[in-house]
Amino acid sequence: MKILKEKKETILELWTTKQKAEDSYFNTDDQKEDSEDFATSFLDALSDATIEDQNSRGYDKVHEVLMGISVSRAKRGFSPRETGSYLFSFKEALLEVLSNEIEDPSILYKESLKISKIIDNMAILTFEGYIKGREDVIARQTDEITEISTPVIRVWDGVVALPIIGTLDSARTQVVMENLLQQIVETGSTIAILDISGVPAVDSLVAQHLIKTVSATRLLGAECIISGIRPEIAQIVVHLGIDLSNIITKSTLASALQTAFNMLKLEVNKKKVTYTNS
Repeated sequence: MKILKEKKETILELWTTKQKAEDSYFNTDDQKEDSEDFATSFLDALSDATIEDQNSRGYDKVHEVLMGISVSRAKRGFSPRETGSYLFSFKEALLEVLSNEIEDPSILYKESLKISKIIDNMAILTFEGYIKGREDVIARQTDEITEISTPVIRVWDGVVALPIIGTLDSARTQVVMENLLQQIVETGSTIAILDISGVPAVDSLVAQHLIKTVSATRLLGAECIISGIRPEIAQIVVHLGIDLSNIITKSTLASALQTAFNMLKLEVNKKKVTYTNS
């Protein structure tokens, strides 16, 4: 389509105007650059051959640019509707230029229909890109939340504690073990406390994960204490027939810490402090 190629600057100007009318926040260099990249790649790919085939390999570069824009917009918080409108406003700019340049109604109708089919087919890509972009965001946030929810705390020389909040699954257990083992090595600790008071329920799968973590800890020469065993959890463990007899368990984190002190042969004495006014 020689007409559209020659009217690139006009198309970009019309498209920018339409985007500004739909999006009051359209003023960033990134959005303008994205629009120019897409318009350039689209018009470069457009020819008498490719316009007849909306699935032509000649549009591969256009699809690549559009997918990148869609993923980027999804990560920046744009909705699928906004991204779809972004592409359809480009179609409107193309059709407007065609209507100004082609006087024969029958030719205008045929060429407009071809352009519409191509752009409508590309609109599907924007939704695929949106889904991929949101999946990337969710995966990153999940990893960040997992890291935040498994902090290993050095509570004393030779003692680290890991409060676990939420359900343990295979993926999270792997993070728990990696963080705990890393801290044991870095701090030279000989005792690790796993506090499960924030775990809503313990079933056979959770118990297996805990046992694996304890075993990994012992391979580094450290002893592991599980604290936060509430009465209801104790009943569930007994009911399921889970054997935790070879693991030190305590009802509270304070009890576990006291046990750790005893194992290290440390004694904590209360000292009364008197404050005087100066």
